[in-house]
Amino acid sequence: MLFFNTMIFGTLISISSYSWFSMWMGLEINLLSVIPLFKSHKNQYPAEATLKYFITQSLASTIILFSIIFSMNMGEFLSMNFNYWMMMILNSALLMKLGAAPFHSWFPEVVDGLNWLNNIILMTWQKLAPAILLMYNMDMVLFFSLIIIISTITGGIYGINQISLRKILAYSSINHIAWMLASMLNNKSIWLIYFLIYSLITINIILIFYFLNIFYLDQLFNSMNSNKTIKVLFIMNFFSLGGLPPFMGFLPKWLAINFLIFNNFYSLSLILVIFTLLTLFFYLRLSFSTLMLKLNETLIKPSQLISFKWILFNICILKSLVTCTLIFNYM
Repeated sequence: MLFFNTMIFGTLISISSYSWFSMWMGLEINLLSVIPLFKSHKNQYPAEATLKYFITQSLASTIILFSIIFSMNMGEFLSMNFNYWMMMILNSALLMKLGAAPFHSWFPEVVDGLNWLNNIILMTWQKLAPAILLMYNMDMVLFFSLIIIISTITGGIYGINQISLRKILAYSSINHIAWMLASMLNNKSIWLIYFLIYSLITINIILIFYFLNIFYLDQLFNSMNSNKTIKVLFIMNFFSLGGLPPFMGFLPKWLAINFLIFNNFYSLSLILVIFTLLTLFFYLRLSFSTLMLKLNETLIKPSQLISFKWILFNICILKSLVTCTLIFNYM
């Protein structure tokens, strides 16, 4: 509980600070708090995953500190006006913390070594501080466009080949980072909507995997066929994560594409859509396999795995776009 609270505290320091130095300090508090949380014996490779995470994050922190000190010596004492190269170095370090391609190599490996509850922290909360710090430096359109293209291609192509569900979610996360960066280019509030909806859907999917205690594709096929309710919720969540129109996950992608086209980023939006279809392909492969295999199914199974509150939570998140678009009428 102590480390969990200081992890949240570190992120809040980072996103609410006025100077780059205190932002770095918040990131460090966050990193030092999350290491003991990841070092759990329930994980597959506790020491290896934690060490990989620590080394990459501390390298990124060192680069951030270097760029801050260098800019101070250049006579710009903790101001936002870094010169171009210092800005690029700082952004690269923040992207490494975020797990965006081409700085992504550590991310699937760490995700594969952690258990599901730690992955919730890594895929949602740990993205918050670096992403908000990146918002202060979004002037470098060409640099970020390149990062977005590499991330969406990496997330789409690498994910097809995986049999580990954790790695599939990791490469899916890299693809979603590309969308988040694209939404940041235009409108910060779209990024917030995207991040919240992505976090909710990811938490939902990971909780299903956690309750059923499954980590690989073959386990998925065996587990899903015992309960029709979980199967339907699982499939709907994956469709939502892929961004199919009737579901909630389509809303942030819709808004992001709308603003990209509005600001003349035609090629970028085309590449994003094409490679997101690849991620949708492996979501559909997961979903159709569970949909078509039929063993001894029961419609409602009285078990502890599923509760009415949890079903209600899922349905609220998966509600159609009609309810979402009503929000914009009142804004």
